[in-house]
Amino acid sequence: QLHIGESGGGLVQPGGSLRLSCATTRFALDHYTIGWFRQAPGKAREGILCMSNDGRVYYGDSIEGRFTASRDIAKNTVYLQIQSLKPEDTAVYYCAAGDSRSYYPDVDEYVHWGQGTQVTVSS
Repeated sequence: QLHIGESGGGLVQPGGSLRLSCATTRFALDHYTIGWFRQAPGKAREGILCMSNDGRVYYGDSIEGRFTASRDIAKNTVYLQIQSLKPEDTAVYYCAAGDSRSYYPDVDEYVHWGQGTQVTVSS
């Protein structure tokens, strides 16, 4: 099983920002595409974006520009930055590793999942 896990979630006020971290291994960064996903209560898990092993970022459908990704190879970590948070962003956020040929955050293409981190946007 590939080591991968999220951190950085919490309670945030509307309009605030948050950076989530996805810690994994150098092997994963070199050989997999890392995707970010979220699942709101009562809804299906949806793809936000993914970062290929060369660092390019690909976005899911209907994802606003409030979401961006970056990585720190020295720390084996991929980040998800969320700006201008809204109550509807409340969800469990997951990162996952998928086939390196994946250029879209399709849930079905990712096989190694973290445990998720809760993000709650509320005043």
